Amino acid sequence: MILDLFRLDGRTAIVTGAGRGLGAAIAIGFAEAGADVVISARTADDLESVAEAIAKAGRRAIVVPADLSAAEPDLLVNAAMNELGRVDILVNNVGGAYPKALMETRGKDLDRAFNFNVTVAHEILVAAVPALVKSPHGGSVINITSAVGRLPGRGFGVYGTVKAALAHYTRVAALDLNPRIRVNAIAPGAILTSALEMVAADDAMRKPIEDRTPLHRLGRPEEIAAAALFLASDAGAYLTGKILEVDGGLLAPNFDLPLPDL
Repeated sequence: MILDLFRLDGRTAIVTGAGRGLGAAIAIGFAEAGADVVISARTADDLESVAEAIAKAGRRAIVVPADLSAAEPDLLVNAAMNELGRVDILVNNVGGAYPKALMETRGKDLDRAFNFNVTVAHEILVAAVPALVKSPHGGSVINITSAVGRLPGRGFGVYGTVKAALAHYTRVAALDLNPRIRVNAIAPGAILTSALEMVAADDAMRKPIEDRTPLHRLGRPEEIAAAALFLASDAGAYLTGKILEVDGGLLAPNFDLPLPDL
């Protein structure tokens, strides 16, 4: 059955930045597909609510509150191996950077953002490789980049630059780790998480984003989780080194031709 390819029964996943938003949706989605999940974020209270949702799906959640920019790289892998005995999937979702005008950006801003978005992902991946290569299904790594890694935007110079670096890193890692470990990335567009709640509530801020997006709406976290499930499962077993753009068509060519609406 084709749907069986999307199951994760018996597998263990690590999801960083899992306290809310995309990470929470991915962790819960993996549990609903049959995986046990190690979840990490800075805020323990956020993680507990995600752990409860994972338990309701009938799977185990190992909660690891941590600032991964300062923690030991093998913290999450050790938790997975000690508690669950294996690692099959790694989702590097933790990241971010504050919007800032380019001419106000300093080297320390780039250094901090690169460390949080790229260096942390690299160090966790390196720590996870010895476990991932033992997965009978083949290990799967998913990095969460961003549409702004390809689409320049004022105020997103730092964030876009480091997410573009993470996309390139994804391709390099896929080349180095094939064929035992697949490495892919998801580049979300404007997704309705807590970070966009203020934007979503203000028509003047939300409408320009929706108008620029061919599907004319904000995305949902569950739509990113569905893409992650595809890449993590046997359904995506022939994909590696790919950046899956889940952006409502934001990065699709748009020539503004004077054609009638369909």
